[in-house]
Amino acid sequence: MKIEQVGIQLFTLRDFLKDPKEIAATMRKVREIGYQTAQVSGIGPDITPAMMKDACDQAGVKVVATHQPGVQILENPQEVIQILDTYDCQLTAYPFPAGIDFESEADVAKLIKGLDASGKILTDAGKTLLYHNHAIEFLRSGDATILDRIYRETNPERLQGEPDTYWVQYGGGNPVAWCQKLSGRLPLIHLKDYKVLGPREVAFCEIGAGNLDFPAIIAAAEKAGCKWFCVEQDQCPGDPFDSIQQSFDYIKANLCS
Repeated sequence: MKIEQVGIQLFTLRDFLKDPKEIAATMRKVREIGYQTAQVSGIGPDITPAMMKDACDQAGVKVVATHQPGVQILENPQEVIQILDTYDCQLTAYPFPAGIDFESEADVAKLIKGLDASGKILTDAGKTLLYHNHAIEFLRSGDATILDRIYRETNPERLQGEPDTYWVQYGGGNPVAWCQKLSGRLPLIHLKDYKVLGPREVAFCEIGAGNLDFPAIIAAAEKAGCKWFCVEQDQCPGDPFDSIQQSFDYIKANLCS
């Protein structure tokens, strides 16, 4: 992994993405830390893709992917394509299965069918739809988890993976094994560490401050064809800019070639 492949998932900085001036300052800080790429997520409701793209361009940060609302992806994929064209990027991810009852076979089947259908529309336009997992997808469904089914029952050309290392671990999966499972359909991974605080308490933490085996994860992701490695931390103990600085410094010193 090269340092230029390490990006920031902007959901981590969502509290600093509400107005144009704030966004411009945020993206400058991101670039000063050393991040050269970003995945857009968590921006304020009044911020247009053109405004966000301009702030990233001015800071020298390339947008390599986005998260778009799940309903938008399933019901209006053409709008998603227009947004990706504005960002001049290929990748977007279905971020969370809001409103989906994962204990309902009908809901699960409808979601999988919808992802495949929208993925085809994006693929035909030269874009790529990814799936971002949390822990809920590790519910069992017959002989497999729902996450297994999502990938098994969709065309790899229409739906690819965006595994989240923390949520894979939290759900009882193995991040290395999931990189291996997604070989050939893993363009982007979320690097998120997993820290044990007590007998029944875990937390998000900076890369290198937790228990995940990132050398093995990075090696498996690279072997699977991963191009982008996005740092994300859902909650930070203090200033999020300090957390993303700590993660970047650890990655640069310990995980990059």
